[in-house]
Amino acid sequence: MTKTTTAAALALALGTFLTVASTPAVAGDMAGMEKCYGVALQGKNDCKAGAGTSCAGTSKIDYQGDAWKMVPAGTCEETASPTSPTGKGQLEPFEAV
Repeated sequence: MTKTTTAAALALALGTFLTVASTPAVAGDMAGMEKCYGVALQGKNDCKAGAGTSCAGTSKIDYQGDAWKMVPAGTCEETASPTSPTGKGQLEPFEAV
């Protein structure tokens, strides 16, 4: 093996190790969480909020029915949402009332 090949192989191995090593930490941050629709404030949603939006921070109004926020698992349907038909957050997108 040449020095160039060895350096490239080492860089690839290190990159792979760092990617694999960081994956459980990211997954662990989301463990025990669920998407909750209708609880995000305007511009404070976690990701895609229906047609015309792209990702985080793009919800147009408070408590938008198709905008979600990550919340601790089991708390969504207990969280207030004035636009929801039930008055609480929902696990699926809904038409605001």
